[in-house]
Amino acid sequence: MVRHDTFTISRHLEVSPDEVFLAFADTAIRRRWFRLPGSGASYEHDFRVGGGETARSTFNGLDTAPELLENRSRYIDIAVDQRIVYGYEAIVDGEPRWTSLVTVRLDADTGGTRLKWTEQVTFLRYTGDGSTDLAHLRGASVLRLNGLAAALQWTQHQWRR
Repeated sequence: MVRHDTFTISRHLEVSPDEVFLAFADTAIRRRWFRLPGSGASYEHDFRVGGGETARSTFNGLDTAPELLENRSRYIDIAVDQRIVYGYEAIVDGEPRWTSLVTVRLDADTGGTRLKWTEQVTFLRYTGDGSTDLAHLRGASVLRLNGLAAALQWTQHQWRR
């Protein structure tokens, strides 16, 4: 059995849409905010329609065996400074856990950008009864967007130097 869910996260970022877009497109800036948990991480990034990203790491949880994590994505649609659509799959120890379609909208907003992240997810394998998987994924997305906001602040600070 598979389970489908959808969630949306909306954020106001105090930079222009082109600066937010650059944080997705530029690999050096992206590495400041898009990371898998764990150690020994590797990343490959090709920001273009048909390109994608592959990220791998080893996660060592408390009192659990290490897990090999992999995230593979493919960019489906890119509208400069406006929209990014991509699909990705999350793989744990060689087994697909979930796959998602993500749409990131960037709209000019007073004093910055309104980012709207919508994720449509299909859980292929559950943790336990599956009741916490969506909350875990949504929470990880919130943390990733917190990292994006911090990377944008860092980048602004660097540009002002």
